[in-house]
Amino acid sequence: MLYVKSPAASRCRSKSRKRKLTIVTASLLLLAALGVAYPRTGVSHAARAAAVRGSSPTVREGAHSTTQPKSTARTTGPSTAQTSGSTYRKEIETGEKVSLSVRNRNGRVGVIASAEQTKNVVIEASSAGAPVEAADVKITGKGGTVEIEVRERRESDRIDLVVRIPARSKVKVETQAGSIDIVGNVESAEASTNTGTIHADVPLDAVKINFVWSASRPRFLSDVELPKVKEKAAGIFAISGKLGEKKPAKEDRVELDFVTQRGVVLLNVDPSMVPTDLRERPLTEAARAIVRSGDSQLIDAIRKVSPKMFGDYAKTLPPPEKTPTLVQRPAPGKFVSALSPQLLRFNASVTDRNGRAIGGMKESDFTVYENGVERQVTNVVPTEEPFNLVLLLDVSGSVEERIDFIRKAARDFLNTVSPQDRIAIISFREDIQVISDFSTDRKMLSRKLDEIDAGGATALYDALGYVFADTLKQLRGERTAIVILSDGDDNKSFVPFPAILEAIIESGALIYPLYVPSGLIPEGSVPKPEVTIDPLRTRYLTLTTRAQEEGKRLAQVSGGVYYPIRHLGELQRAYDDVVVQLRTAYTITYASNSRPSSNPRLRVRANREGAAVRLSPVVNVATP
Repeated sequence: MLYVKSPAASRCRSKSRKRKLTIVTASLLLLAALGVAYPRTGVSHAARAAAVRGSSPTVREGAHSTTQPKSTARTTGPSTAQTSGSTYRKEIETGEKVSLSVRNRNGRVGVIASAEQTKNVVIEASSAGAPVEAADVKITGKGGTVEIEVRERRESDRIDLVVRIPARSKVKVETQAGSIDIVGNVESAEASTNTGTIHADVPLDAVKINFVWSASRPRFLSDVELPKVKEKAAGIFAISGKLGEKKPAKEDRVELDFVTQRGVVLLNVDPSMVPTDLRERPLTEAARAIVRSGDSQLIDAIRKVSPKMFGDYAKTLPPPEKTPTLVQRPAPGKFVSALSPQLLRFNASVTDRNGRAIGGMKESDFTVYENGVERQVTNVVPTEEPFNLVLLLDVSGSVEERIDFIRKAARDFLNTVSPQDRIAIISFREDIQVISDFSTDRKMLSRKLDEIDAGGATALYDALGYVFADTLKQLRGERTAIVILSDGDDNKSFVPFPAILEAIIESGALIYPLYVPSGLIPEGSVPKPEVTIDPLRTRYLTLTTRAQEEGKRLAQVSGGVYYPIRHLGELQRAYDDVVVQLRTAYTITYASNSRPSSNPRLRVRANREGAAVRLSPVVNVATP
């Protein structure tokens, strides 16, 4: 699976808010099958009719060759064709602009418009099944017109297409279930599908849109607020209007005309950042707390799902408070160095060969290497020091019948952890419910568990976002951990999983997911979404669970441990092990020479024979 990131277009809200949005384009998944290493491409917002900025790809012929002998066919003159195993590539000489028409009824299509694609069109066809022959891809080129029609084959032998064209070209693409991706500075783009996702990443300075759903209610996600949905006769829904400048120059205009029966439309949105529920809806308390927090990435995810609700709520908030920085700001010309280091902090769990905690270690027992260079350890908090623990309880409808079990499990956890550990309890379903703030009063915490309300959808990642943005915000750099009891199947969050991973890195908290399997089909037992005809539709519209994969990732990124709970007897053992893991964690502070915004590579050596060390993300503490 290969996504290529391309900076998206500027927002059309105000010139002062223009910025580059790094966006992952699903169209370039096809390049993985071709063995193509494609660098970042993107739409330049500064140059208003300018083309996509990026480097041309290097094509490695035969990167995915089959066991059949490699054959190469070359023709001289205006076009060159190459066949290699399960891939087919052809170049056609054209004018500065082209009018491209593609019809691939049972495969994917990706179109990339680039300023560096001058006076030629490159067609790359690939298949995970039978080899692609020239006869499978009918290509007609005459003057500035290029027409491509892909022969229909059975699903296992389907042909996916990537076409590179000059900037400011016109595009027309038709598929049935296959996804369509249009990336770059095009003059116009028409796309038609039955159920396939239509994804565009184009300049938004001056865009005219017409999105039509002919057989379902609209499902869409946009980086900018779109005009209102209009219902027409015969159950047809449409979004039409203009975005950006009112009187743009001709060379700045982009027209998008998308028609789908039941597909999803994405406008300048990273496909991997699409949440599980695309419907615009009122903001939950968790979402409002995230908006108040100022965390730009988490806020951005909420804005895209509910732009109107977000805008209405944002207007009620006071202007963001700016923390005085005059005292902390370095003098002119001063920079972080060996003479003026910054202090960074992380947790290091140290165990012996049998997984048992190694205690009693001090500053002199640790050696920290940052980007290959040894750094001074300034402080080590021993494993016995208390933690700030957040117990995050899933009480949604998927576990509603087990609410008594959840209460008992929570009380068992309270009785297992150290009496000095401060514990906060938060339950969640479609929204969060703060059961208790941090406390060491175990009896009070136990009583509070009777206040839990159960039932409803599951917004796990919104709950995690709330914990990072609110509960742990003032504890950055301290010893913090989150224990999650859930089935792990999120179906209602505003915040997508990748945004949560970024928030973990910022927080430095350890995460211990304890996941009780749901009745859904494990995603690992069905074809991976990225190899299907429409990855987004497969990922979000099929009844599979990604809980195990995502739970493991939460633990890995944070430095915690993932626990699959298959029967009740394993739960207490998991609690016992969480306590053991917490008591293996030293909090280490060291003097760093890295830039404050960088993400240093760390290696830590413990002065104990056979010791294993697991690290959490690094957080900034101060600049002395």
